[in-house]
Amino acid sequence: MDNRAILDLLQVKNQDHIIHHVDRLPPNKKSKFFQNCNDLDLDLVFRLHNECCASKTTLSLRGNIKVPRIVSLPVRENERKSHYESKLVGESLISNGKVAVLIVAGGQGVRLGHNRPKGTFPVSPIMKKTLFQLLSEQVRALSFRYNAKIPLLIMTSVENHDDTVLFFDTHNFFGLDQNSVYFFQQGMLPTITPEGKLLLKDETSLFVNPDGHGGSLSALNKSGLLDMLMEQGFSELFYCQIDNPLVRIADPVFLGYHSQANSQCSTKVVRRQRIDEKVGVYVSLDGKDAILEYSDFGGKHMEALDDNGEILYWAGNTAIHIMNLSFVKTLNTHGFALPYHCANKNVEILDSKGTRKNVDAWKFETFVFDAIPFAERTCCMEVDRSEEFSPVKNKSGPDSPSTAHESMVKLHKRWLHDAGIIVPHERLVEISPLFSLDREELISKLKGTIMQVESDLYLA
Repeated sequence: MDNRAILDLLQVKNQDHIIHHVDRLPPNKKSKFFQNCNDLDLDLVFRLHNECCASKTTLSLRGNIKVPRIVSLPVRENERKSHYESKLVGESLISNGKVAVLIVAGGQGVRLGHNRPKGTFPVSPIMKKTLFQLLSEQVRALSFRYNAKIPLLIMTSVENHDDTVLFFDTHNFFGLDQNSVYFFQQGMLPTITPEGKLLLKDETSLFVNPDGHGGSLSALNKSGLLDMLMEQGFSELFYCQIDNPLVRIADPVFLGYHSQANSQCSTKVVRRQRIDEKVGVYVSLDGKDAILEYSDFGGKHMEALDDNGEILYWAGNTAIHIMNLSFVKTLNTHGFALPYHCANKNVEILDSKGTRKNVDAWKFETFVFDAIPFAERTCCMEVDRSEEFSPVKNKSGPDSPSTAHESMVKLHKRWLHDAGIIVPHERLVEISPLFSLDREELISKLKGTIMQVESDLYLA
């Protein structure tokens, strides 16, 4: 869109305050303003504003909700056998070069008191490894175990892209082949007032917000990386977010179930701990698997119990998925298929007098789990929360560094216990992914080892 077309659109959409601001800018700043606008989909944000004004009805209020089919944790012998067989299938996918990994890492660690990319936050109990290092070392260990190339794709944002790339470069990509690590930026959308007015962030920029973690699937396509992966023979994309240090990157069992179901989009879930836990819920909605945000789900469903007094809709979202790459391509074939959600936020802007003030505004974003209902075939697998899900979202309290720290120590102590090594309660434990990716590998490595742990233990 050229400068004249931008001004014409602003005129049609009654954005006189923006036009007057631009008219007062000197030529160099005016040119910068138009350049910044060219990177934004202004038509889209005006359309989304109109849709949001027209209807605030949520999907959950008009859908028929039922309990979905889910692969449960293995208890019986036949279930353990099924897990083992699925693991073999998943291992074959990895070793045959079919699996790529996508980590969504566009956020800053502000809520953690860490004003840098969230992935640079130190989280491991002894070595203080960052989230980026822990997940990168898993990819490295998997590549070594299966003698396979596993591309690592990291979605950043305008805000943290340069810092993220520099962090990996400074740390020598944590031993990964830097030619197999790809960075790409998520899209941005203008923020708008409920009255339909665009806002200024500064003299040359509109106020914008990231387009949500669902935007990773659009940005992956726009960047050319999706086509590149498919041309190189990769078929499956493991997806996770940066804030979960317990995530099992490209878990072979999960990959196996996904493949055996011929699934286009698969999801890992954990059991909700409380009826008021603020987590998305995996359900069957009008005959299609879907995830509903807790705010959309509704009280009667969130609080529903089964005949045994247990939570009826128990499957909590972990933000861990596997998607078939051809399915991701179809989501981008005729524009981007995922719906946009509207959220209220209070933002600090530059007003027409050049002073800063706070106003209420709407931001639009997409959620990656909204891809699930578009899939013809899906798969959902339950995992043990204590083994695979301990996100770092808050500075203290639930889902904080302290709870993740505790989860990591407890998990590794259980592994050691199963290997015949007892660690005193007061001692910390940390096991590098480069030493053992899982309990079975640790037991194999320590078989016959006699160890008396008298201090904190780090295995690398």
